[in-house]
Amino acid sequence: MPNEKWAKALGVALRVGVYVLFVVAGMYLCGKLLDLSLVAAAVGVFLPAVAGNALVMRIFERATLAEIGMGWNRSSIRNLLAGLAGGTGAACVVLVLPVVCRLADFQVVAGAQPRWRTLLFVTGVLLMGAVGEEMLFRGYAFQVLVGNLGPFATVLPFGVLFGLAHALNPGITPLGLFNSMAWGVLLGYAFVRSGDLWLPIGLHFGWNWALPLFGTGLSGFTMELTGYALHWRIGAVWSGGDYGPEGGILTSMVVLPLALYLWKAPIRRQRAFLLRDSEEA
Repeated sequence: MPNEKWAKALGVALRVGVYVLFVVAGMYLCGKLLDLSLVAAAVGVFLPAVAGNALVMRIFERATLAEIGMGWNRSSIRNLLAGLAGGTGAACVVLVLPVVCRLADFQVVAGAQPRWRTLLFVTGVLLMGAVGEEMLFRGYAFQVLVGNLGPFATVLPFGVLFGLAHALNPGITPLGLFNSMAWGVLLGYAFVRSGDLWLPIGLHFGWNWALPLFGTGLSGFTMELTGYALHWRIGAVWSGGDYGPEGGILTSMVVLPLALYLWKAPIRRQRAFLLRDSEEA
């Protein structure tokens, strides 16, 4: 009936709107308290995402934070490992292939002093950033809309939003913005494929971790982890320039093969709590 449809639509709008309000307020507060460093960016996404998801899950669903797809079991481990393999594998293709073809080489960074403590710290920061962004963009609002509008009407808009969230990053280019949007769609598909956040978290973190390990920029940020930097002999349209490989054509070319990998990989489908009604219909 029309009245029931309107009531359902208003209910969805209320739930999503409250979630957005909580997250935006949290990010505004973090922005006032933190600087513009990579650590601040990771913390400034992670804390509002955790708090926002936890609050709306408790208020509207009477459920815990884990039920947005963060439950831990054997299937979660398998999906996380599949995501890590896909993310790091894609990064290796983008970065190792140019080295093999002599289109890039590794050069020593003058004065760099790589330390294990630095590597572990940056790894923790990147993990926090990946978890935070996945909870933010593939968490409560995303899952509620997938359950009510379907994946095709949700994945693309949220992918665009994910890309736009990188629009103010240092060194951003139009191609870098497009690639970030494409990755947003890819990560959305990863959730739809697995029914949990562990697959997109693994994919996201694997890519983010491998890029600085190879001595390249990550979304406009530079981290000296190994004492080496990747020096490109090809133009910025291929290498990504100051934005890093995510701003180049090589990253554009790896998105489709990575989507095929996610389609064919032995992912274990989990029953998403917020999608239970649509799955039973």
